[in-house]
Amino acid sequence: MHILVTGGAGYIGSTTAAHFMQAGHHVTIYDNLSRGHRAAIPEGAEFIRGDIGDHGALSVLFQSHKFDAVAHFAAFIEAGESMEKPGKYFRNNVVNSQALLDAMMDNGVKRLVFSSTAAVYASKNATLNEEDPLGPSNVYGHTKLMIEEMIHWYARQAGLKYAALRYFNACGSMVDSSGKSIRGEAHQPETHLIPLTLQVPLGQRSEIKIYGDDYPTQDGTCIRDYVHVEDLASAHVLALEAIDERGEMTYNLGNGRGYSVKEVIDVARKVTGHE
Repeated sequence: MHILVTGGAGYIGSTTAAHFMQAGHHVTIYDNLSRGHRAAIPEGAEFIRGDIGDHGALSVLFQSHKFDAVAHFAAFIEAGESMEKPGKYFRNNVVNSQALLDAMMDNGVKRLVFSSTAAVYASKNATLNEEDPLGPSNVYGHTKLMIEEMIHWYARQAGLKYAALRYFNACGSMVDSSGKSIRGEAHQPETHLIPLTLQVPLGQRSEIKIYGDDYPTQDGTCIRDYVHVEDLASAHVLALEAIDERGEMTYNLGNGRGYSVKEVIDVARKVTGHE
């Protein structure tokens, strides 16, 4: 298939684009590079710099290419920022996603794999399944849920086939055949625990702070489910391969086990030898 990957210069998008290519698909990456990185784009992928909010450019993109499917990653993802700037998130995530869906329908592209999030759930239980109540606690989660709802109605009215994949916390880096890391996290500003922790032994920050040590957990720090980014990428490939048969899919993507903030920091100390 020829797959359009929006946000394909980002952490998860670029890794998934590489996995699509490894599976034999042709990939076109569409990214405005506002938060992505040109260096992350896999070798051999076509790259077009553009914004899905630019209706004219989006129309030209679809008319000049014959896409079989879209993998949609383009979004702002910082929960804290979303609470401070809700309009920015609704406009970039929701409004622009509607523009993408309209362009897909106008050009007969009926397969979509959507990068969603476990932040759509209301429950804070240790385990979540796809039938648990929905009710995001931040604007970011609301935008992703709104996009899921739009996709559902486009599927109902226009025959769109889709997979909505609700991630927990992506981590790790993609490695080449020799085991060398070739693609990892690089957010600006960085807000994710693992890269923040590793910045200490790299000399990029003096310390890592723990915010909250009175959680009802074994060591008092917050527990999160972490899933390796290459596992996420593989799940996208599998979802796309099943999409024609299944039609509509919604899945959680996680590890099934949580790790506390202190556990993550302790592992970083052990791996790097830095105290």
